[in-house]
Amino acid sequence: MRPVKNWTTTTVVDLAMVLYGILGVDEKSQTVTSHIWSTMYWTNEFLTWNCSNFCGINELSIPRSKLWIPDITIEQDASDSGSILEDPWVNLNPNGSMFTFSRQKLTFTCRFNLYKFPFDVQRCNITFVSMSADVNTLVFRSVKDYLNLMVLSKQYMVTQGEWDLRDMEFLQGHITNGERNHSTLVYIVTLQRKPFLYVINFIIPLVYLLVLDLASFFISVDSGEKFGFKVTVLLSISVLLLILKDILPSTEVDLPIIANLCAAVFTLVWLSVLESILVSFLFNVDRCCDKQSKMCAEGKRFMKRTKGPKEANEETGHVKPEQRIFPLGQLGDVDLLKLILDEVKAARQEAGSQRKPGCCRRVAKIIDNLFFVGYLLTFVAFVTYICVEWIEF
Repeated sequence: MRPVKNWTTTTVVDLAMVLYGILGVDEKSQTVTSHIWSTMYWTNEFLTWNCSNFCGINELSIPRSKLWIPDITIEQDASDSGSILEDPWVNLNPNGSMFTFSRQKLTFTCRFNLYKFPFDVQRCNITFVSMSADVNTLVFRSVKDYLNLMVLSKQYMVTQGEWDLRDMEFLQGHITNGERNHSTLVYIVTLQRKPFLYVINFIIPLVYLLVLDLASFFISVDSGEKFGFKVTVLLSISVLLLILKDILPSTEVDLPIIANLCAAVFTLVWLSVLESILVSFLFNVDRCCDKQSKMCAEGKRFMKRTKGPKEANEETGHVKPEQRIFPLGQLGDVDLLKLILDEVKAARQEAGSQRKPGCCRRVAKIIDNLFFVGYLLTFVAFVTYICVEWIEF
């Protein structure tokens, strides 16, 4: 039974918790695995003595099974019972105060806020409560030397992985279970993620891929490599999205900033691929028109050559020297020079009369330039917004 002489007396249990290991954080299951060391202090009113009457003995170690021990559980505990190692002895002082300790590999649940991942800071609660005693019989209280617990936690921290212990606070309160109120002591543990590895392995490659996609606008459509290059960038971003899917849990409330960044980059590259398809199509249409025009010009030139000099002059309206149908070997020097001059003039006239870039090609260039400017402005604005959001953590 509870060791009090008057049953209306409330037993006060002082709790001290030291966090000396952060083994891992699982964002998918929303759990934190850690090592904790907890110590309980309370008073047994029946176990007191005068040291002078007992050879100056001022401390005793009594088996745990012989005494009343406060029944304490952790509300967020998700670990198995085999992970708890309790001290088999309880230390007793002459005034009846006693203490015992336990250490355990604690896996506790924590509601993560991953909006600013990987620059996020998580606040997790570890709530000590006794479900067998109400607030009138047992009350939890934190030790007075709270700052020392924080110093000890940082000093004896064995492992913390990618997380850093930023702060520890406590809050005394109570919870209601039916008609009974139970005393609680909540340790608020603040953990900060170390984002360097995620920046190197995820954010920087994502930005590099987006810069490469921007640089692909300077690749000529005629080379035939622009479309393939953009598709390769799009597939690379898809791989990064799959990696992000394995890290972050599925949530519809607060989509992380980095997920917004990936979705925006994927959308921009996807639109860029569609724009490249449209520009390539317009260039091909213009190229087909050029080929048809050249074929028509060649046909007209061939028809002019097959007609007589007089008919050709009548159709074109140009007065050309008479073209002879004799072999070159039978022509004189003057006639040969005239023939060469006529060919040069015809070639020059044909070169000067070449078509300017067609309407489709001009529209394609306008679309490409406008899309590049819009792409660049959107990228700068979105990255600036994300950097501002990440800095304010």
